[in-house]
Amino acid sequence: MKTKLAFGICVCLIALGCVLVGESWSQARDGSSVPQISVPQAETPHSLGLALTARRWSPYVVGFGIGLLVWLSFLLSNKTIGASGAYAKSAGMLEALVRSDSRQKAYYQKFVPKIDWEWMLVAGLIVGAFVSAVTSGDFRVEWVPPTWDAAAGHTPFLRWLTALIGGIILAIGARLAGGCTSGHGISGTLQLVVISWVATLCFFVSGVATAFIIYRIIL
Repeated sequence: MKTKLAFGICVCLIALGCVLVGESWSQARDGSSVPQISVPQAETPHSLGLALTARRWSPYVVGFGIGLLVWLSFLLSNKTIGASGAYAKSAGMLEALVRSDSRQKAYYQKFVPKIDWEWMLVAGLIVGAFVSAVTSGDFRVEWVPPTWDAAAGHTPFLRWLTALIGGIILAIGARLAGGCTSGHGISGTLQLVVISWVATLCFFVSGVATAFIIYRIIL
């Protein structure tokens, strides 16, 4: 245990050094003439008060925080961080309300529909995002995001239908792949699992291609 703790502390210190270097590079790059997509600049929180009111944090600080969280999760509870399983378990609990034999399915025998640590993690993400939006003054009701409005027009029904279909496809894909961006992209890659690195590569390629299409960079 002491060896693991010492190794983890060393990794955290190295990661913190990378964060500081990345932050310095980011600040230096902001003054360059390289064209950037217009997005709100991240605010680096230097105190708890600023952290609670900042609209966006530095991606380097957030990345370091996520890495530290995963390490602590392994160390203290021997659990990996994941999210997609919580949605499957929620579906199972809802199905159990109308079908008493739903828990007999092979899938639900392996992934028991219940409120567990993973389910509470997703609930915490929702609550945390809401609190962050309120405290930063960024909370608002928005039927159509600006990016969608610019690319496809102000069409709430089409936007919601697309999001619903896309969400269903993503959920099915995540369960077939055995993990999502959290299970594979964070926990799996941290453990150097080959399939997780392949899955994460697919996530990035698909995300970049989609962004190119939405921002009409290639079309």
